[in-house]
Amino acid sequence: MATRKSASIPAHLGKYRIDGVLGKGSMGVVYKGYDPDILRTVAIKTIRKEIVDDEQEASFLARFRNEAQAAGRLSHQGIVGVYEFGEVGEVAFLAMEYVEGNSLREYFLRGTRFERHDVVSVMVQLLDALHHAHVRGVWHRDVKPANIIIMRNGKLKVADFGIARIEASTLTQVGAVMGTPGYMSPEHYNGSPIDQRSDIFAAGVVMYQLLTGKRPFTGSPESIAYQICHEQPAMPSSLNAEVASPAFDEVVMTALAKRVEERFQYAQAFSEAVVAAHAAPASPTLSEETIISEPVPPSGQAEPSVPSHASQASRPSQPSHASPSQPSQPSGGSVPPAGWDASTLRQVEQRLANLIGPLSKVLVRRAAAQTTDPDELHRLLAEGLSAQERDTFLAGRELPRAPEPAAARPSGALTPELVERATRRLARDLGPIAKVVAGKAAAQAGDHRQFILLLADHLGEAAERARFLAEFGLE
Repeated sequence: MATRKSASIPAHLGKYRIDGVLGKGSMGVVYKGYDPDILRTVAIKTIRKEIVDDEQEASFLARFRNEAQAAGRLSHQGIVGVYEFGEVGEVAFLAMEYVEGNSLREYFLRGTRFERHDVVSVMVQLLDALHHAHVRGVWHRDVKPANIIIMRNGKLKVADFGIARIEASTLTQVGAVMGTPGYMSPEHYNGSPIDQRSDIFAAGVVMYQLLTGKRPFTGSPESIAYQICHEQPAMPSSLNAEVASPAFDEVVMTALAKRVEERFQYAQAFSEAVVAAHAAPASPTLSEETIISEPVPPSGQAEPSVPSHASQASRPSQPSHASPSQPSQPSGGSVPPAGWDASTLRQVEQRLANLIGPLSKVLVRRAAAQTTDPDELHRLLAEGLSAQERDTFLAGRELPRAPEPAAARPSGALTPELVERATRRLARDLGPIAKVVAGKAAAQAGDHRQFILLLADHLGEAAERARFLAEFGLE
């Protein structure tokens, strides 16, 4: 892949000579470098410390070290190797294997159609790499086309184990619910424990795309979350019968099962099922006809050979193809259903969000479209809650038909505004899982003080807890 060199990039990072830029992300730059000791080309992923608040710097650097430790435990031909973690001034970096090739995402952006034998080859190579990591207690947690690199010899490498959760690690809360919408498993959204079966779900999404050229879950983030947790996508064979057979349908839908116990429990079992459905051995490489020999970055945007920590939003999104056999999803927009006041529904959304998280917006709008009666609205929403959640939710079901002046609350009361502010603050340390943590704490707490104390228990360092408590008046 072509690199760019300018006066603005450093000549060296530590011992590594910098030869050019492979890509840029929101947190740093991925450079092409050279190791003078081993005499090899490397990719160097950087993070600029100045973009991180002082109080966040330690946790971000811990996560970066975590990536080096996780990947350093993995030595497999299908996994991008990590060589070293280092810090130079205001930059922390990882030196890793330099891989020449194209991401599977680039293939999809070009509209590449994969023949059945190539689908099987990609999946068996991917699952073999994941199996190697899983048996060593490492989950990838962000399996997606952008992290799957197809080299020009037809072999595959999986990149960016940087947000992996390492079994028995002391840093389990760092990057705890990282992932990419559309590839995240139901347990990412409902707060259930994450393990290797979340990677299997994401690999199932990749296989669905390989078979059909479409993603199984599309739309707004709220709509995607609802589909992943509650709806079945169209069978692959109904979208591309030439490649996807009923046998492949069964394999994909098992991988995409909502309940973890109904999925393949191990990547090896998934791989064996893929080969059995194909009824022939898997090719160790993709066919020459499929491999992209010359990369042509889409929209004039160069992408790194190995992914950076750039957010998905900073890259061109994959084409979204809505299947005609799938029901359209609500956008979660601001216009309320007929017969309802927007502020009234926001109150319900907030109370439900305290229990189940961001899916509340979609669920409330759907229920409100079915009734204009407040009690019936609550009954519909309560149907999917546990007994404890149902009792908590229904306890606040008295609703006004129109906005009314809010009654004065005692200074120690737990208000929606406090919950929202505390959630935003907690997210700086815990990431998106803060919504789940805050929701559960709000359901348990009786007042401001108890709520903040419950949240503080989720912060690992004493100094972090003290700062958090002080910000909310509990020094």
